[in-house]
Formats: sequence, structure tokens, C-alpha cells
Amino acid sequence: MNQEQKIINYVERFGSITTLDAFRDLAITRLSARIFNIKKLGYKVSSVREKSKNRFGEEVNYSRYFIEKEQ
Repeated sequence: MNQEQKIINYVERFGSITTLDAFRDLAITRLSARIFNIKKLGYKVSSVREKSKNRFGEEVNYSRYFIEKEQ
């Protein structure tokens, strides 16, 4: 199974994915590049920007991706 399919399966199971999810759970380090490929496969991908704090207490921004198959 390629990385794009792993991401699609993950989102189907959990509803969304972030860079941290991809790295921690799937060992995928370049999520945005894989999302680009998923879009080329005909999937509709949306994202929202989220904020959190890192382990040093600093505010960080990241994207949460959602995928749906185009009709």
C-alpha cells in the first residue's frame, strides 16, 4: 500500500489527519506532498488551520486535512 492510500484509509477511519498524526501513526513525513497527490487522484481535500502549544509552551499553527471522494 502506498502512502497516499494509507492517508486515505486513515482519514476514512479517524475523520481527519494532521502532520503529527501522519508522522506518529503512519511514519509519513511530507503530508502536504502526499495531499497534493491525493488531489490529483480526484479526491476533494479541505483543511482548517488550528492552533496549539508545543512542548515548550509556544503557540504553533498547523493544518488538519479532510478528504472526500469527488462525485
